Amino acid sequence: MIQLHNLSFGYSRKKLLFRDLNLSLPPGSIYGLLGKNGAGKSSLLRLMGGMLYPTAGSVTVAGFTPGRRQPAFLQELFFVPEEIYLPPVSLNRYIATMGPFYPRFSESQFRRYLTEFDVPQENRLTALSYGQKKKVLISFGLATNTRVLIMDEPTNGLDIPSKSQFRKIVASALDADRLMLISTHQVRDLDHLIDGIVILDESEILMNHTLADIADRLVFSTLSSVTEPDRVLYAEPSLRGYSVVMENHEQEDSRVDLERLFNAVVTNRERVRTLFQHSVSRTS
Repeated sequence: MIQLHNLSFGYSRKKLLFRDLNLSLPPGSIYGLLGKNGAGKSSLLRLMGGMLYPTAGSVTVAGFTPGRRQPAFLQELFFVPEEIYLPPVSLNRYIATMGPFYPRFSESQFRRYLTEFDVPQENRLTALSYGQKKKVLISFGLATNTRVLIMDEPTNGLDIPSKSQFRKIVASALDADRLMLISTHQVRDLDHLIDGIVILDESEILMNHTLADIADRLVFSTLSSVTEPDRVLYAEPSLRGYSVVMENHEQEDSRVDLERLFNAVVTNRERVRTLFQHSVSRTS
């Protein structure tokens, strides 16, 4: 559904932001794109949306080259940017104006999401708070039923109850033919939502795996002391000792902690890369 092949990009030819990125994301999943501030997450998403153009290599989304901005492509992708804009019109006018651009747009679905988000539907869009505007755009994007939905920092501006509702609504909108890619630096906002994770750091994709694959290879636990340093990939002090990420030698069951996973990957990149390469070759 989304393919990057030897993708390079930079805002100047002397300094590339990405070099030779390769990535394949199939439909039927919700992926989280994680990275530090300034890692290039937004630029990568804009390359996928056709708003930026590769310096070298290629991007393919739903069978289209995004940079060509073909009408058929624009009908299959919706992009929720970090910085949003809504026009000074009523909700009804917004639906009448924007809905026809998306053949599978559902007004009833859109209004249902707004109700679940507790967004008033009688006000002009510009009279809404920033968080409410964000919910309007998220709800509209979900209701377009495009094959690809990209969201850049969608939970910025949402309060804690709204973030919980966001996870519930987004999960309910996934189907086997749809791919959702959500970029955030607020790692915990993706808990219990995503089923795959892409970690971008220092111009590299360090990880692209499903959570099930990660749970098979790593174990997330709490230890009173770190007694197996050769097995531990990451450890941080906690009230009960140390919260750790370890190689899963014993095939233990544990829930993937996204924040600890991210820290383990960016601080122990070569060891994690070797572990996953070895595991893949061992099981293939």
